[in-house]
Amino acid sequence: MLSTLLVAHPWVTPLVLVVVVVVGPFAGAWLVRHRRLAVVLTLLALVPVAILTLLPVDRELYARCVAEWALPTPARVESFANLLLFVPPVLLAGVATRRWLLVAALGSATSAAIELVQALVPALGRSCDTGDWLANSLGSVVGGVLAFLALRLARRRAA
Repeated sequence: MLSTLLVAHPWVTPLVLVVVVVVGPFAGAWLVRHRRLAVVLTLLALVPVAILTLLPVDRELYARCVAEWALPTPARVESFANLLLFVPPVLLAGVATRRWLLVAALGSATSAAIELVQALVPALGRSCDTGDWLANSLGSVVGGVLAFLALRLARRRAA
């Protein structure tokens, strides 16, 4: 259902990414002083990750894992959405913990764990894909960089 929506409106994910990149550092800088809220928002941002990657789907798998290394672009709607999926939780977790680099690495590791679960639990009806891991990892890097910018902006405001 979500894939169908994104294919019909391929401009949605790039637009959302631009908004997150522009607004994220400022919102993150504000959240530095509101750590509990940042933690709550991080947990809420992880809900779509869990739903979109681990919720069972009703389909039959023909292949368990796909090894491809295509970079996400706006033309590759699903891949670009995978990139976007990890930006908000990593940004928020980076601000909440003030460890943006560690959180970015954990985002990539979490994506790898999700792909492993998809490979080992065929009942989910999901297939693992190295391209998904790559896109999620790039999203983690973007989220980490945005968290770094937010922390730096907050430090400057405090000085």
